[in-house]
Amino acid sequence: MKHKYLKNVATLRLSAEKCIGCGKCVEVCPHGVFSMNEKKAKIEDKDRCMECGACAKNCLVKAINVDAGVGCASAVIMGWITGSEPSCDCSSGGECC
Repeated sequence: MKHKYLKNVATLRLSAEKCIGCGKCVEVCPHGVFSMNEKKAKIEDKDRCMECGACAKNCLVKAINVDAGVGCASAVIMGWITGSEPSCDCSSGGECC
């Protein structure tokens, strides 16, 4: 089962015009947000994006933009740092990220 977060809030953007079809985003995305379609990256489900920024950091041509550190990935990391439970308000039932 793939995790989903808040609907329609992820800051993820993909410029199909800039994409060279290297597939690096598909390779590095921990939640399978991307797929390849006709030698171009495609966002399969934006609501799976946890805004970690791995896709944008690995995109050779800067075709991907995301405001990393504002979503669930940030909440999980801050939880590790502070020793507290992650609080990202993305879950609908008691369990987060």
